[in-house]
Amino acid sequence: MRKTLIAGNWKMNKTLSETEGLLQGLVRRLDSNCPAEVVVAPPFTSLSLAASLLKGTGIGLSAQNVFAEDAGAYTGEISAPMLVEAGCGWVIVGHSERRHQFCESEALINRKVKHALDHGLNVILCVGETDVERDAEQTEHVVHLQLTEGLKDIESSAVGRVVVAYEPVWAIGTGKNATPQQAEQVHCLIRKWIGELYGPAAGESMRVLYGGSVTPENSRGLLGKDNIDGALVGGASLDVDSFCAIIGSVE
Repeated sequence: MRKTLIAGNWKMNKTLSETEGLLQGLVRRLDSNCPAEVVVAPPFTSLSLAASLLKGTGIGLSAQNVFAEDAGAYTGEISAPMLVEAGCGWVIVGHSERRHQFCESEALINRKVKHALDHGLNVILCVGETDVERDAEQTEHVVHLQLTEGLKDIESSAVGRVVVAYEPVWAIGTGKNATPQQAEQVHCLIRKWIGELYGPAAGESMRVLYGGSVTPENSRGLLGKDNIDGALVGGASLDVDSFCAIIGSVE
């Protein structure tokens, strides 16, 4: 049975003191009976502090991005070994903001996935279409391309450490979100495509999250769908009450 995963992507938010306050509040609210696996992704500057605050809590730590090389003349970039030493067990790769604002190619995203897996990190691989692509009925084509290119040459022995997050770009930070039925349809396709790539067992065991304006108000409907295994939460993860409410909607 796939365990629900709720991941909070803080994006470029929270100073060190704000990180401490948010995580202390989250740790106080969550206990051993938490119905979901929980992961948080603070900014790079807060990772080491977050690791110390989360030690022994069961809450996982993720980075929001990684570069595809161990070291070198890559000003401003962070490698997987650096993330591991900082205490991370996870990394988000291919988020739509990286794809569209920073022009990351499918080839680069694939290199990042390989680099992260090679160093023992779990990967949340993001895929999703824009509003223009959806209006042009290109959702299936775009998501399939991003999925297959992101996982290109990834061995079946490593793919079990990948979680896919379907995040329709038109629903990120817009207040819009896919209906549970729309999201479920794409999640079913992703699961089918994983099965075609790695076999039926992999397709069945792969966790597929929904991301895109997830809130306490819509989370129960989304998480109630058979093929939606959790959520990649943006703005609502910056507040203890709203993030815990989303976690609490897991049945």
